[in-house]
Amino acid sequence: MSEAGSDDVAAAVRLLRDPATIRERCRAIAAAVTRGASPHFTIDRDALPAVAERVAVLTRARFPDLSTIPYHSRWRHFEAGGVDRKAELDAALAGRGTADVARARIDLTLVSVLLDAGAGPTWRYREANGATYTRSEGLAVATFRAFVDGRFSSSPDDPYRVDARALATLDAATLASVFQVDDDNPLVGLDGRTDLMHRLARALTDRPATFGDDGRPGLLFDALSARSNSIAAAEILVALLDAFSTIWPSGRSFAGVAVGDVWPHLHADGDGASAGLVPFHKLSQWLSYSLLEPFEWAGVAVTGLDALTGLPEYRNGGLLLDAGVIVPRDATMLARPMTPDDPWIIEWRALTVALLDELAPLVRALLGVTESVLPLARILEGGTWAAGRAIAAERRVGGPPPVTVVSDGTVF
Repeated sequence: MSEAGSDDVAAAVRLLRDPATIRERCRAIAAAVTRGASPHFTIDRDALPAVAERVAVLTRARFPDLSTIPYHSRWRHFEAGGVDRKAELDAALAGRGTADVARARIDLTLVSVLLDAGAGPTWRYREANGATYTRSEGLAVATFRAFVDGRFSSSPDDPYRVDARALATLDAATLASVFQVDDDNPLVGLDGRTDLMHRLARALTDRPATFGDDGRPGLLFDALSARSNSIAAAEILVALLDAFSTIWPSGRSFAGVAVGDVWPHLHADGDGASAGLVPFHKLSQWLSYSLLEPFEWAGVAVTGLDALTGLPEYRNGGLLLDAGVIVPRDATMLARPMTPDDPWIIEWRALTVALLDELAPLVRALLGVTESVLPLARILEGGTWAAGRAIAAERRVGGPPPVTVVSDGTVF
């Protein structure tokens, strides 16, 4: 490839890793749907105020003191059942320095988020105290327990870490044990999750300058906090995408460079070599949201929270479908299993991102708060994700989402 060609590819990849591009291209797709150019959907914006009311009421019920709404984060799932598992981890890490505690928290967060894809409708996790959890909460508790038990560490002297050697030797049987999988308790995408851990191990090993000779994700703390005691949320996302875009089994490549959760769409628009591609980076953004607190707890301020977008997944997107904001032209599509690369799914995800941005100011107005008090990271938690789960439970027994996405367990 020529030097000019290489520069063009590098510029296009940077653009696809910029959260501003996610917004830009999702809005372009929403504009096309609005003008009637989509064979898949229409948008009923008249239904948005009722959705905002639902989200506002739920947010106030869950968090009466609106100034204390936490971020949408994996750390909320670690609190499942009202158990303060962070305090448990903090007690185990007592005596360690601030940076070392931050590394352990980031290790836990990263591996838990990457293992947090759809679990399926019947899977359960039973904790030692007898409490049973499902879906994202169950996956979070399972991975927390595996972490404190040293299942992701190759060092017997330090169970509270994740390293490349342990991940590389993790097999499906071990992961099945972590998640209590058997014939009566199946987990969607077990093999995909195992493969993802192996890919993560290679990515960590390939970057010793960032992740050290042992390949520890937590050393991202050192890399991002070395120059300043503050960092932009978008910097966290870009660092994750630079380091881990190669790990996605169902991810895309652009001119030979892995770009991950990026898909083609006729109306994605854009300029240059990346035109016509819409990035989502759902799990990477979920990870970015989940890393806000580990950085802040370590004294590193995170700025520009609303640079990150709403998460295009089945709870936020399901809320907008179930509430009649996103309207399928062919309602029978909801009964058909689809894959992440299906044009219908790509468009639904893009509309989810764009419409969450339209929903956010309506929610703030109803609650009487500003964007600084209620950034998108808190609206999602307050919020849209919980409302998506609630409306699904109202509409369907067991609360499954309105769309069935067949994936390898690493996109949704």
